[in-house]
Amino acid sequence: MKLFSLFLLVTGGSFAQSPLLGLLSEELHRNFQVLSRKADPPAYYIAYAVTDQETANVSATLGVITGNDRRKMRVLDVTVRVGTPALDNYHTIRGEMGHFTAGIPIALDDSPDAIKLKLWSETDRCYRLAAQRLINIRTNKEVRVADKEDSHDFSREQPEKFAAEAPRLLFDDAAWAARMRKLSAPFAKYPSILNSGLAVTAQREVKYLVNTEGTRVSHGQPFSRVTIQAQAKASDGMDLATFDAFTAADPANLPKDAEIAAAVDKVASDLNQLLDAPLVDPFVGPAILSGRAAGVFFHEIFGHRVEGHRLKDESDGQTFAKSVGSPVLPEFISVTFDPTLRQAAGEDLNGFYAFDDEGVKARRVTLVDGGILKTFLMSRTPVPGFESSNGHGRRQPGAEVVARQSNLLVESTKQVPEARLKEMLLEEIKRQNKPYGFYFQEITGGFTNTGRRGIQAFKVIPLVVYRVYADGKQELVRGADIVGTPLASFNKIIATGQKLEVFNGYCGAESGNVPVSAVSPSILVSELEVQKKESSRDRPPLLSPPVISTGASK
Repeated sequence: MKLFSLFLLVTGGSFAQSPLLGLLSEELHRNFQVLSRKADPPAYYIAYAVTDQETANVSATLGVITGNDRRKMRVLDVTVRVGTPALDNYHTIRGEMGHFTAGIPIALDDSPDAIKLKLWSETDRCYRLAAQRLINIRTNKEVRVADKEDSHDFSREQPEKFAAEAPRLLFDDAAWAARMRKLSAPFAKYPSILNSGLAVTAQREVKYLVNTEGTRVSHGQPFSRVTIQAQAKASDGMDLATFDAFTAADPANLPKDAEIAAAVDKVASDLNQLLDAPLVDPFVGPAILSGRAAGVFFHEIFGHRVEGHRLKDESDGQTFAKSVGSPVLPEFISVTFDPTLRQAAGEDLNGFYAFDDEGVKARRVTLVDGGILKTFLMSRTPVPGFESSNGHGRRQPGAEVVARQSNLLVESTKQVPEARLKEMLLEEIKRQNKPYGFYFQEITGGFTNTGRRGIQAFKVIPLVVYRVYADGKQELVRGADIVGTPLASFNKIIATGQKLEVFNGYCGAESGNVPVSAVSPSILVSELEVQKKESSRDRPPLLSPPVISTGASK
């Protein structure tokens, strides 16, 4: 099944809303009539959002099944705004934005009575919280201190009508269980690996949103993923891990057994070699980051700092608040966020969506063009100079919407073949008179601090790292973490490779975990700081492991 066939757009006058969308609209109208006319303070905006998920999971280790389950859930989120768009109950004071929704489960079928009862009670609860917070905001003298900028609390956006159906979840539990048994069994050949496993997840998600501006949206998408992971402990107590994953919209498009088996062998082999690899020392010098590693690098050091809501938070570092129109990256680098992009480099992208979680249509947004910062990622929370959303208001069910990343795309006009990029690394090692540089091949993620009270720093957590010597020899090493500060790191990028790679994952921030992707070529940096990874005091097991059959259990 082709990814471009997943959505059916209903246009013109033939918009056909689902039974659930109809129930949400009907109760929304009834409740808004009361709260906008009779309540004090009156509500000026209400939205109902329902996330409908069906998920299948199968996991295995050493040839046996450890989990096999299916789950269905529907979660309701209610938004009530009182006051005016200029000042309402979501007004931010010293970094605190008000939390009102509870993300409660509702009926799995379209039962009018059960669903309307939940809508009624949640609307009443959220309204009471909203009204009380607005009163506190209006009487709080801190508002005058916090309001150094005069942007409103909420933007007006074009109402949308869109109906889509995600395909049914077609997942053969028995067939995948047999595959997971077979594919996880080879880990038994590596007695030094303490924990290992494979898991496959397939999910069908449909989102429904109605609001009092007239938006009526339902859209959905499937998601599937195979993960491979292994852990071990070095003789000095350092915990080591290797990981790989495959992502596709449709589970039928996940790799065949041969490709997954090859990845299992590599994950196990890399981890086994890491046990005997030398430990790194703190180091500052040149390095190459693979496309996947570079994608996480940009996500952490750049992406979080251009999420627009941070510009309303006086406790945030606001790295780029005054940088629009100024260079923030090398002139050969451009950065775009495009949630409408379904594939890149032959892979389905995790950060794809048709509408954001405020019902705003997804769109491509170029944040950096030729090194120059142009704009920010925006939800419906305006910031000075940027009064409208650009379709990046996102949340996990149960959280409040803020501006978040989607599909991050790094583009370069200074590309060289991969072989030449390595030659340039060797040249840079010699030029700096360094004994070696680094090649970061595989990473698992990272984190960053954007607050003013902490250090404006980031950490990217590599899994497979090579020390590259001036003569071109490579040596696998362990215990390296990439650390640094964003503004200093941006200026060190010398060139990029030509091949794009994709990192699919989930990003955790103020509005919970949301699916994201990063697409980037490999990058060469003249200077990167490496620090030693934290090591545990625990040592490997004293007892030798039992003898384990390498055959899959029946």
